[in-house]
Amino acid sequence: MQRLKALEAVRSSFRRSCSFSNLRRGFSALPNYAKTEDLSDQVIVKGRPKSRAAILNRPSALNALTTSMVARLNRLYESWEENSDIGFVLMKGSGRAFCSGADVVALYNLANEGNIEDCRKFFETLYKFVYLQGTYLKPHVALLDGIMMGGGAGISLPGMFKVVTDRTVFSHPEVRMGFHPDAGASFYLSRLPGYLGEYLALTGDKLNGVEMIVCGLATHYSLNARLSGIEERLGKMITDDPSVIESSLAAYGDLVYPDRRSVLSKLDAIDRCFGLDTVEEILEALEKEAANSYDEWYTSTLKLLKEASPLSLKVTLRSIREGRFQSLDQCLAREYSISLNGILKQASPDFYEGVRARLVDKDFAPKWNPPSLDEVSKDMVDCYFSQPGELPELELPTALREPFI
Repeated sequence: MQRLKALEAVRSSFRRSCSFSNLRRGFSALPNYAKTEDLSDQVIVKGRPKSRAAILNRPSALNALTTSMVARLNRLYESWEENSDIGFVLMKGSGRAFCSGADVVALYNLANEGNIEDCRKFFETLYKFVYLQGTYLKPHVALLDGIMMGGGAGISLPGMFKVVTDRTVFSHPEVRMGFHPDAGASFYLSRLPGYLGEYLALTGDKLNGVEMIVCGLATHYSLNARLSGIEERLGKMITDDPSVIESSLAAYGDLVYPDRRSVLSKLDAIDRCFGLDTVEEILEALEKEAANSYDEWYTSTLKLLKEASPLSLKVTLRSIREGRFQSLDQCLAREYSISLNGILKQASPDFYEGVRARLVDKDFAPKWNPPSLDEVSKDMVDCYFSQPGELPELELPTALREPFI
């Protein structure tokens, strides 16, 4: 509570100088593809006696994020944090997904039409919300039931409590779309045990709810059938005490153990292969293991890597490695540059080709440029980490909201 009071005092001074109010106004710009939708329906709000719930509500699109959705989340979360009558906040998704990440087809269409500013606004708005989530002062409960990919993890995993279920499916498939894991992924993936983060980022492999608990990505596990009971209990709670919320979640929790076929049983092999310095060395190590072993895991892992954009693999490995030594805001600033450089085709059109092949034409036969790892130069990779043309840098309110996770 002392931290919250201090934050409110600082915010008051910021409002007087207009700096913070200008930042808030920046969220009002919406991309063209969202103007025809009812914005209040994309994120539904449920009020409880001492809490609020934000419900992502685009079930037909697996709750894929648009700029308008994230802008609304920003406004809601800021107002809830300042409201002393609200003790904690909950987030969940409608339908069979929590959130499938960014609406990449909409971004693809915008970029193809030349609307780079709308694309930039999406990443700016999303990354600012991820930072808000990662520095949020009130307890936050995310019910991660169903599909959770890419940016869907970014808007939830930085929060305090993450509840997964027997329906949860987590993945970062971006390298197979010529992109990179973003929205804070280089921060939380790089902090997983050993080199599991590199494995997940480079292969796009999936984790289930039990595996997320075991590796530390989630805090509580519950069967999907119990979620309604959890929500009902939380909705009646009059508290802002994290320990009380934790106890309530634990009361509905289940003890879980990963299946012996889980990828987590391969952590030693993952560390041996994915702990190496370059993508080429990782592939070579996997090929040697595959030749000397009857374990099909090595072969399937090689297949996943070879389906990905060679340039995206190298960019992603460097991003995760740099994330190991950076704070959340530094990771977001770097990911912002990488994302915009990908949209701008600074070194390659792989983002456009990957989305076309997997989500537009669905021929699943992308023609990557460059087509092989040995044709990816250091300059190409460096280009993604440079300032994206004349576009403005990402400005996060680090003076107002110092990261503490």
